[in-house]
Amino acid sequence: MSETGTGDRAGGAAAPITDYDIHRILKALPHRYPLLLVDRVKALHLGERIHAVKAVSMNEEFFQGHFPGAPIMPGVLQIEALAQAAAILGIETLELAGTGKLVIFMGIDGAKFRSPVTPGCLLDLEVEFLQQRRTIYKFKGRASVEGKTTCETEFTAMIADPPSD
Repeated sequence: MSETGTGDRAGGAAAPITDYDIHRILKALPHRYPLLLVDRVKALHLGERIHAVKAVSMNEEFFQGHFPGAPIMPGVLQIEALAQAAAILGIETLELAGTGKLVIFMGIDGAKFRSPVTPGCLLDLEVEFLQQRRTIYKFKGRASVEGKTTCETEFTAMIADPPSD
């Protein structure tokens, strides 16, 4: 990344942001219940990577219909959680929090689901920047529970203005 607010790799890594609570998440993302899938950010390295967490609870609406009696978090929602973590990384790196700008999915590549996610888990979301071209960004994401990979994928997204009414 470069001088445009996307991190300074050549000048040494800056200390990660670790005091990133739900209030900052709500400022960065437009998502709200029931689709807000990031509960906390453990470490945010501007222009590089993010480690966020989703506390998976039996109270999630999707568990009512996704295998009643044997609840499993849908894989597509794991990818959405990774995308939301990536959005926080992008919004904070580009200093766009509070501007109304959106980070919109463009593509998902090579998604693999390795292990189920069940109620009571803490889902770790690790996302890193891979590439930038203008307002298009490519990310690599990995979701895991207690170090065991549950989902991994690469995806692209773009920074955009919200739809007009």
